[in-house]
This record gives sequence, structure tokens and C-alpha cells, in this order.
Amino acid sequence: MTRFDAAEPAERRKLYVDAITAHRERGSGFLTLEADPAGLEADTDADVVADTELETGNGSDDEEAELGAPWIQFGDGTVNVDCTEDELDALKAVLEEFPAFKIDELIRPEEAEGVNVRVSAKADPNRIAQFVDTVFLEVYDLPSTGRVWAVEI
Repeated sequence: MTRFDAAEPAERRKLYVDAITAHRERGSGFLTLEADPAGLEADTDADVVADTELETGNGSDDEEAELGAPWIQFGDGTVNVDCTEDELDALKAVLEEFPAFKIDELIRPEEAEGVNVRVSAKADPNRIAQFVDTVFLEVYDLPSTGRVWAVEI
């Protein structure tokens, strides 16, 4: 691979396909794709502060800052994501658009907020790329021109 980020929809999907291909050729355990937090902050800072104030009764958004940028891992035919309960609902709606993808496992660790979701992704790289992009856009609210990085292959 010669590039590791993309911001336009078609280029992001090409990045995902290239990353999946490189991952498979290298025989690595998994690949990790991460949304650029700068693209998310511009659209969500006001919402995050407002939501945090409503939920906690104060203006601290430390919890949101600790969560970091949304990421998606892929390996051995499985897509792995961490999400909130609301994001899990959005993920389930996305899965309705991709009938070949199914939730294999939900893990709710006691020591952490949220849910780790493992989705079987027995599909070709192009279909996996479409799914990944849709998850970034509809589950994690990445803007349509948001940048995604291939951070580990």
C-alpha cells in the first residue's frame, strides 16, 4: 500500500479494499481503520458537550474525550467495533442493509462502558468496504467527507 488515508467516499472505499487486500497478502492478524478525530470534532463538539451536560449534570466532556476516535478492525472474516448502546442500535439498522453480515458476538465488559461487537463478514473486499464506510457514516456519524486512516495492517 502506498497511501494510508482518504476523505472522499469513493477514495475511502478504495482505501478499505486496498487495506483488506494488503492485510490478506501479509497474513496479518487484523487491520485497523480509524476515523480522523478532527473531522468528527468539527461537527460534534457542541452536541457532545450538550449531551454530556444532560447526562451528568455538569459541563465535563472527559468521558467522551477518553473514548477516542471511532475505529473498525477486520480480520479472519470478522469486523470488530466498539460502540455505545445507541451506536449498537444504529449498527443493527445498518446490518439490515447488509444481509450477508451478522452479529456473531456482543461483549459488554464490566470494567468499560459500551459494547464490543463482532460481525461476521464473509464477503468480497468491495462489499466489506461498503459496509465499513456505512458504519463510519451511519453509526459513528462521520461526515461524508470525513477522513479515515488505515492505522494498522
